[in-house]
Amino acid sequence: MNPQGLDRYWNTVVVLTLLVVFLGIGSSMAMEFWRWLNRPVAEVRVAGATRHLDKVAVAERVAAGLNRPLLELDLAGLQRELVEDPWIHSARLRREWPPALEVELEEEVPVARWGDKGLLNHQGDIFWPRLKPEYASLPRLSGPAHETVRIMQQFHDLNRMFSAAGLRLTGLMLETRGAWTLELDNGIRVVAGREQLVPRLKRFLQIYRTRLAADAARIEQVDIRYTNGVAVSWRAETGQEHAG
Repeated sequence: MNPQGLDRYWNTVVVLTLLVVFLGIGSSMAMEFWRWLNRPVAEVRVAGATRHLDKVAVAERVAAGLNRPLLELDLAGLQRELVEDPWIHSARLRREWPPALEVELEEEVPVARWGDKGLLNHQGDIFWPRLKPEYASLPRLSGPAHETVRIMQQFHDLNRMFSAAGLRLTGLMLETRGAWTLELDNGIRVVAGREQLVPRLKRFLQIYRTRLAADAARIEQVDIRYTNGVAVSWRAETGQEHAG
């Protein structure tokens, strides 16, 4: 081999040797960097405005379930576990360094009771927390579960109609066959049926103002499913009296 060819040979050997050394060093550094990033979680931070949830308790619950280092955590699985709590509407999780897990919560905001055991949020979703006495002041709605948004809208519309007459709705029920029943803040239940709802309620309000308001405390139920007038059930009596 001539001197020029020998130089090229040794140059190639040197370059390949340096390349192997650099790759080894780079691989080692990459592994060390990965191990630095993928350390066990040292802290769980919970953010978001909460009223019913204890952030410390949520953080402790999440931390107790962490059995892998930070980069190997199943964030989607942790998120699914969190939203099983009836008070958690949504949860977003992200990794932070030094090794920490940040959980951002959106809490459910109840706007109405649903039946005897559930609550409704502003989107019409039903959730089932342990009920507290403070929820007794919320309006009570009930009906088919797929009709929650319709029932909420109907409650809003009818409540505006009644508030103009000095009354307030505290409950609204939609039966499976489409009939409506209203509950008023003075304890009166109004059976409205499913047809001509607004005309019937306008007639009820007129009769209420002129004939029934003075005896409201004695009235248990008013059935307005009549062409002319209404049927009144009195609390102190078992019979019915027609007014119209």
